[in-house]
Amino acid sequence: MKFHSLCASLMACALLLAGCDNSSSTEAQPLVLEGKTMGTFWRVSLAGVERARAEELRKKIQAQLDSDDQRLSTWKNDSALMRFNHSRSTQPWPVDESMSDIVTLSLRIGAKTDGAMDITVGPLVNLWGFGPDKQPVKTPDDRQIAAAKARTGLQHLSVINRAGQQYLQKDLPDLYVDLSTVGEGYAADGLARLMEREGISRYLVSVGGALSSRGDNPQGQPWRVAIQKPTDQQNAVQAIVDINGHGISTSGSYRNYYELDGKRLSHVIDPATGRPITHKLVSATVIAPTALEADGWDTGLMVLGPEKAKAVALKEGLAVYLVTKEEQGFSVWMSPSFHAFLLSDKN
Repeated sequence: MKFHSLCASLMACALLLAGCDNSSSTEAQPLVLEGKTMGTFWRVSLAGVERARAEELRKKIQAQLDSDDQRLSTWKNDSALMRFNHSRSTQPWPVDESMSDIVTLSLRIGAKTDGAMDITVGPLVNLWGFGPDKQPVKTPDDRQIAAAKARTGLQHLSVINRAGQQYLQKDLPDLYVDLSTVGEGYAADGLARLMEREGISRYLVSVGGALSSRGDNPQGQPWRVAIQKPTDQQNAVQAIVDINGHGISTSGSYRNYYELDGKRLSHVIDPATGRPITHKLVSATVIAPTALEADGWDTGLMVLGPEKAKAVALKEGLAVYLVTKEEQGFSVWMSPSFHAFLLSDKN
């Protein structure tokens, strides 16, 4: 078995924090802070911030991301999410407001994608070797897939607001919620809020493949983001966008995969079949008001495949950029809403 981890996709996971400007080296450069979280990298680029603040800001950023990870991780048995997963109680389980908001948004996007974005798909993710469990030594059989599917389903999870206290409730004792599909977006939005609290109004922040921005870069130009070509080559740019104060996220089936029994298996699992996707859509980029929303939608669209993803994007008015594998190269489709953010298309 050959496993390909995220080591090749840690440059914002198909989204490159490329400057994309032709400014001279003598002009002011952003203050760039970097670190690790959630099994990936975080990066913060700041304009108009004194470098003397770098270490103070880095510590605050890392502390917040560590707190987010302790809340959402499925790799930490003592995280807030895993305590809920380990409990077999079907009674309302108290959670904080942020957890409630993440699950509420995920359920809404799940409904609008006909269950394609399913945060209860964890048992299947684990079965296929993309969760905390070890990778399988052979392809799961129909019986194993059916057993894992029986433990999934958005209809088994609900959010309750009772007298100002938020709760999650499951009606299957062994329901397993996996928020890794939206965790990076949530964390990126959190970094944006942290910058605002610190009085910083010109920034580009990223956690893995989710980004958020505000204001201009040091040259007074919009922060620009490069969408990477869906290949194993580093720094191959597909398109450049100005996200203009929005969040952006890309989901791709070409970076996180392993080879088993002679087949290349994507980490993107279709809740309907219980198996990794096999269609030709290889990358879905979404721009939304928040990185959390973008992170949720891109996963659902990746599961749906090219034609269904296009239909959902048009129905919901989403800013979407899809890359599909063809016999000869790749084809690109973008929704009308995406054009407003596009600076150049390398297709």
